Amino acid sequence: MATVEDVERLCLALPEVAERTSWGNRAWFVEKAMFCWVRPFSKADLRRFGDDPVPQGEIVGLRTEDLADRDAILGEGVPGFFTIEHLANHPGFLVELDLVDPARLETAVEDAWLARAPARLAESWLADRP
Repeated sequence: MATVEDVERLCLALPEVAERTSWGNRAWFVEKAMFCWVRPFSKADLRRFGDDPVPQGEIVGLRTEDLADRDAILGEGVPGFFTIEHLANHPGFLVELDLVDPARLETAVEDAWLARAPARLAESWLADRP
């Protein structure tokens, strides 16, 4: 089980990341581009679940390169990765931290950062990896 503190640690370990707020919630940015954010459900979100089970615990959002990338990630069926109606046209997905494997979360956070980082920064970071 992961926590928002784990997400914070993963985000801040990446180059040029700053924590700010977005819509009153914690969010992480590379330069001016948000790539990860805490995403509690609104009353409208909860209504849209209807009779379906509502994901529990802490939820974060992660940005993807585009909608095709998001759909491919969600198509893998990774436990804890999902989307909601509100994000239907948004290049990103949600993560139920209680369910996600910590190693898969780390990869997903790095991928979200790569999707938003400037090319020069992403290329430098990738070149320095073992």
